[in-house]
Amino acid sequence: MDKDPLSALHDIHLPQPGGFWPPAPGWWLVALAVLLLMAAAIIFLLRRRRRNRWLRRALWELSNAHHSQQPAEQQLIELNLLLKRAARARYPEQHPESLSGETWIAFLVGTCPGNSTEHEQTFRQLAESSWRPHAQLPPEQARQAVGIWLRGQRC
Repeated sequence: MDKDPLSALHDIHLPQPGGFWPPAPGWWLVALAVLLLMAAAIIFLLRRRRRNRWLRRALWELSNAHHSQQPAEQQLIELNLLLKRAARARYPEQHPESLSGETWIAFLVGTCPGNSTEHEQTFRQLAESSWRPHAQLPPEQARQAVGIWLRGQRC
């Protein structure tokens, strides 16, 4: 007797679904791109933090100047020196530490962010405080103008 050849056939069996590992090559590329972007962002932030170290130091000195018990004339001289140090750190190619008088005032007004003309008189009195016998500028107003100038200098 001949057997029926169709009786030996079996149903189609589908393969088992693949696992999540190892991922497809596209996912490896995505992971590599994400890692490279994260490394670039970390490097950028570290460089920016290092570039702005002088600014953090200057803002710290400014906040400590608020608690100073020195006379007003001495506080203004210290604030002017703080501005000179900060300007030297931010603009070393322009040699702001050698500026004085009208050129120093013009430098401060020119590099001040926003509407710097409203601070021009404050910067003028601050620059003149080192040789005037009596300060005409309240130290609080000078600290505020120095703070505005400093905060506008972020790299």
